Order: sequence, then C-alpha cells, then structure tokens
Amino acid sequence: METYSSSFSSIKSYLKALSDTPFRLARRAGSVSTSFEERSRVRARSGGDMKKSLRWYDLVGFGIGGMVGAGVFVTSGQASRVYAGPAVVLSYAIAGFCALLSAFCYTEFAVDLPVAGGAFSYIRITFGEFLAFLTGANLIIDYVLSNAAVARSFTGYLCTALGISNKLRITVSELPKGFNEIDVVAVLVVLFLTVIICYSTRESSMLNLVLTVLHLVFIVFVIVIGFTRGHTKNFTKAGDTQNHASGFFPYGASGVFNGAAMVYLSYIGYDAVSTMAEEVKNPVKDIPAGVSGSVILVTVLYCLMAASMSMLLPYDMIDPDAPFSGAFMGSEGWRWVSNVIGGGASFGILTSLLVAMLGQARYMCVIGRSSVVPAWFAKVHPKTSTPLNASLFLGLCTAAIALFTDLQILLNLVSIGTLFVFYMVANAVIYKRYVAVGVTNPWPTLSFLFCFSLTSILFTLLWQLAPPGKPKACMLGACTAIAIAVLQLFHYMVPQAQKPEFWGVPLMPWIPSMSIFLNIFLLGSLDRPSYVRFGFFSALAVLFYVLYSVHASFDAEEDGTLSQKSIELVKESIEVQDHTLKV
Repeated sequence: METYSSSFSSIKSYLKALSDTPFRLARRAGSVSTSFEERSRVRARSGGDMKKSLRWYDLVGFGIGGMVGAGVFVTSGQASRVYAGPAVVLSYAIAGFCALLSAFCYTEFAVDLPVAGGAFSYIRITFGEFLAFLTGANLIIDYVLSNAAVARSFTGYLCTALGISNKLRITVSELPKGFNEIDVVAVLVVLFLTVIICYSTRESSMLNLVLTVLHLVFIVFVIVIGFTRGHTKNFTKAGDTQNHASGFFPYGASGVFNGAAMVYLSYIGYDAVSTMAEEVKNPVKDIPAGVSGSVILVTVLYCLMAASMSMLLPYDMIDPDAPFSGAFMGSEGWRWVSNVIGGGASFGILTSLLVAMLGQARYMCVIGRSSVVPAWFAKVHPKTSTPLNASLFLGLCTAAIALFTDLQILLNLVSIGTLFVFYMVANAVIYKRYVAVGVTNPWPTLSFLFCFSLTSILFTLLWQLAPPGKPKACMLGACTAIAIAVLQLFHYMVPQAQKPEFWGVPLMPWIPSMSIFLNIFLLGSLDRPSYVRFGFFSALAVLFYVLYSVHASFDAEEDGTLSQKSIELVKESIEVQDHTLKV
C-alpha cells in the first residue's frame, strides 16, 4: 500500500497542494464530524486523557470567578460614563438575559458532547470544518485579548490597593499612543497563572474557589457600602447638569443597548466553563447547574453592583478606569475604602484570568486535535493531565499583548468576537435539533435561519439608522411581526429530527431564536472600528485556513487520522432518530 505524502514534506509538495486548493476546500470546508468521532478518535489525538475531577460546584465557582472579575471591574465605568448612564443596571440585565439564552444552547451541546472544544466542536459537528475554524479563531483571539485587557486592569487596581498613583507602568514616548505604556506587572501575573494551569486542573479549581470566596466577600462589601453611603438622587441627576443630560436614561434606549454590547465581555466566563466538560465527573447533572447557575448568580451580582456604583456618584463623575475605588479617592475619611475595593478587585481579576486562561488552552487543544492547526497544540501532558503546549503558547501570547496594548483598544474587538461566536452556537443548536445528516433535508432549516437572521439584521439597522418617529415605529413593528411569523411557520411545518437524550434547550426553537436576535441586535450597537478590526482578524483566519488548515486536515483524512465517512454520519443520525422515536 502506497504511503500518503504530506503537503508540507517539501516545497514542491506544498506548491502542488496549493494548486489543488479549490478541490480540497470543496472536500474539507463543509465536512462535519460526529459526536462519537469527537469523543473517541479525535480525542485520542491528545495522547493522555484529561482527568475527570470536577463537580457542579467547581463549575459554578469557575463561572463566577471567570465572569465577575472581568465584568464589573473592567467595563462598568466605561459603559456608564460613555453609553448608558445610571441605566447601566439595565444594560447588565439585558446582557445577562442574552447570556442565559446562549448558556442554554451551550449546555445542550456540552451535555451531549462532553469534550473540551466548546463552541468549536459544536460548530464542527453541525456546520462543518471551515465555520468551526472561523469560530475557533475568533474565540482564541477573544480570549487572548480579553485576558490581556484584564491583566492590565489588575495593575491599576493593585496601585489603588497599595494607595499609590499608577506608577507601575512605564511610558515610552517613542511608541504610538495606545501602545506606549509598558505594563510589566500584567506580564508577571499572566506568566504566574500560566504556570498554575499547566500544573493541574484540580489545583487550579481549588485556587479559584479560594480566590472567588474572598472576592465575593469584597463584592458584598461594595454593594453594602454603595447602598448605605450612596444617594438615590444620583440615579436621575448628573453632576454637571449644564454639560450632561440628567435622568435615568441620559443617552436614551439606544445607550442602554450600546452599554449592553460593551458589558457583554463580562459574560465570557461561562463559555470557559463549557470547555471543562471533558473533566466533569457527571456531565448530565453537573454541566446544566454549573453553566446556567453561574450566569444567573453573576447577573444578579452585576445588577446590584451597577446600582451601587450609580448611587455612589453621578454617572458623569464616574472614573471609567476605576469606577468603584475612584468613588472614594477624594472622600475625607473614606480613602481606606478605595484601598479595600482595589484589593478586592485584584482578587476578582486573578480569578477571571485563571478561568479564561484554562478555557483558551482547552479550545486550542481541541482545535489542534482536528488538524486545522499543528497537532503539537493537542498534546495532553501524561503527568499533569493538562494541555501543556497550548497553555504555554497562549500564555506567552497574552503576556506579550498585555505588555503594551491599551485597555480600550482591546474591549470593543472582544465584544464583537464574543457576540459572533454566541450567534453561531444559537444557530447550530437549532440545526442540530431539526437536521439529521443524511436522513432529513437541511434546506428548510437553513432557509429559516437565513430569513430569521436577515429580519433581525433589518430590525437592527432600522433601530440604529432610521430617524425617530412614527414611520420608524411602524417599520420596527413590521419587522417584529415578520420575524414571529417566520418562527411560527418553521415551528409548525418542520418537525424536530432528533431530541437530546439527557438535557435540551426548552421552548425550542423560541429560546435559541431569541438568542440569535439579541446577539445580532447587540452586534449592531458596536462602532465601525470594531467591525474593521473584526474583519481584519477574520480575514487573517481565512487566509491561514486556505494556506495551511485545509491542507493539514486533508492530509489527516488521507492518512486515516481523521475520518470523514458519510456512511458513519448517516448511521449515527439514524441511531439518534430511532432513540428519539422510542422516547
């Protein structure tokens, strides 16, 4: 039997592979995997197994630790001062509701497919390799950039806790603005946590639980101080009434949604929880409680903290970089509170970084298993049972970006990437329920997803661009009616091809459809530079896929490392459908 030659074995082989790119794209871009394949052969490419050591309380701890530190202490000041004013409370509630809908979609996949790949694996078994790679690339970029942003904010809060001005960053005038403040502390923190997550997931969980409990004590302290020392008049009155509008909605309804889009970064933590599925002892019971429970608890905490912040100061006097500790900096006899809050925020930021860095490494590990990036990233260390290579590589990338990149440059790009990924997962869970590969016709479901997304985009454009008035209200009402009609028509005319055996999204297809709409609506709230950066990074991802990934996965299929047999897909779909009929 002739041995298959790799596309990368020589320059001649690679040039030949490039000339064959259209054929390889047609063969691999839309190729889907199966749940069984992801749990068995693909998973085996990591060598050792990740140890099953986590329970539901570990997942809740990871969820709270991953979300709370990044959210309130990084984005709340900016969202209140620039976008929503005191109505930032509603921004957090809207973003939390949207995150909960997405969490339901993630949970159905994670229970059925308990692997470390999260959204990448979910898209790969539904829409195929290319869209999965595009989703995975955006996820990795989101994690690295958000972790760099959070690491830099740690330096600011550490200075506050120590009672010193921000002298820990070194300004280099020769570098361009936004990249000229060198943050060595952020780099050291990232490297320290990288060492911990390389050592053990169980020990990482214990450290996270300890830090999270300490952090929650500080959060309760902040809420109590805000509600006892703050004033309700700050909800409706600006500090400088001549230059800033007063009222609970100083920027109007659009400001609330713009703020929701900004603070959506706060909820990226539950996505990291889903990447722990491969290390959970009882996925059927522990994952729903861990993912959905942490989102609900964190949303309540966020709303209480946002209300506390809004009571402490008028929105136009809030420090966008340190909203809580800054409220006490100039108060006679209360400066110590600022130091305490700085210390608490530092704990929260450490937990957020720890969880997110655990998540990004597991995403990279599973992407490596699929051969679209070098298999070196997929290796699980036999002694530590952790994805050591992926953890080290991404830790170093995060540290490098945290060294010099300004916080604001990072935040909007992270928000748009996160919303795109959550949008894709909501589409995927509908497709998974209504389409059995090789058994049912996918076009009715694809047509519904296209029409519903198109209507949601039209609604969003009208909301953002149409001048206020009765015509705008009528057009928005018409879009809403069309979206509901399309949804109802699909619900009654297209039967579900398969139902989950253990846990599924309730009220299908209403909840994932609402998630699709909200993610598109929040995407419409972001600024133009965010889309430019998103387009740039997506273009880089597509270029990488065309020049490397499609050839690497084609090689893996040819030498038998990856299996892409349509008969296996049909067989699995029939087995699932038979089980559904019996149930």
